[in-house]
Amino acid sequence: MLEMILINGLVSGGAYAVLAVGFSLIFGVAKILNMAHTAFYMITAFLLYVGTMMLGLPLIFSGILAVLIAGLVAMICYKLFFDRIKEHGTAVMIISIALALLFQEVFLLGFSGHYRRVPSFVPGATEIAGVSITYQHLFAIGISFVIIACVWVLLSKTRLGNAIRSVAQDREIANLMGIDVSRICLIVMGISGMLAGIAGVVVAPIFMVHPLMWVHPLVIVLAAVVLGGLESIKGSVIAAFILGFAETAVIYLVPGGGFLRGAVSLSVMVVVLMVRPEGLFGVLFEEERL
Repeated sequence: MLEMILINGLVSGGAYAVLAVGFSLIFGVAKILNMAHTAFYMITAFLLYVGTMMLGLPLIFSGILAVLIAGLVAMICYKLFFDRIKEHGTAVMIISIALALLFQEVFLLGFSGHYRRVPSFVPGATEIAGVSITYQHLFAIGISFVIIACVWVLLSKTRLGNAIRSVAQDREIANLMGIDVSRICLIVMGISGMLAGIAGVVVAPIFMVHPLMWVHPLVIVLAAVVLGGLESIKGSVIAAFILGFAETAVIYLVPGGGFLRGAVSLSVMVVVLMVRPEGLFGVLFEEERL
């Protein structure tokens, strides 16, 4: 039992962490609450299904193509809808929700509400501590940690990362230093969309693909970002794993826990925020960013 909680908690927490990193990035840089973030996760899962099950494309090729398309769709959405009104946070949030619902309805129209399966990237299973664990679960965990490490390297060791952090800290000063703020925001939106896409590709063979699959992750990602501290990527990652383990433990240990997992995750967030309103790694001063 404990082994299954550990493995599934790492899978869920890893997927939520990758999603939360993308959400935190676009919020920290462009200052927009993109409620359509997990819709790109859903889009990628369906693109993977179409590529492999309907078009017969190789799984790896379909996955890479789906992630790239998710990044491109995210950038198109930013240019068409978010860029011109990004100073109006409420309008951006409403439009992003409308986009997510639009994507949902398109997939409902095209694929109905049926649950669909995608083949595993790494078929087979192994036995650890007497528990059978699929290689796909281990693959998902490994990819999640690799992606998080790559984002850290990007932000801390590259010129693009320096530019991203500069824009996140102070747009006006970054602009005076010659940084194209609009271009950086567009790039970050593309990165955010691809991160959501990677999460979708990795977990699609484990969970079912369906048009409502974006809703629950959005709730958890919002909870993780708030719990970890707005604009704190480190906090978002840690909070995502906390919530991933919390909901997995509820599913395995509580009768009917599948119906309570969202409520438990949100309860964890509320309890922590009652003690520490800025979140686990939130900051009280504007100069501390990312």
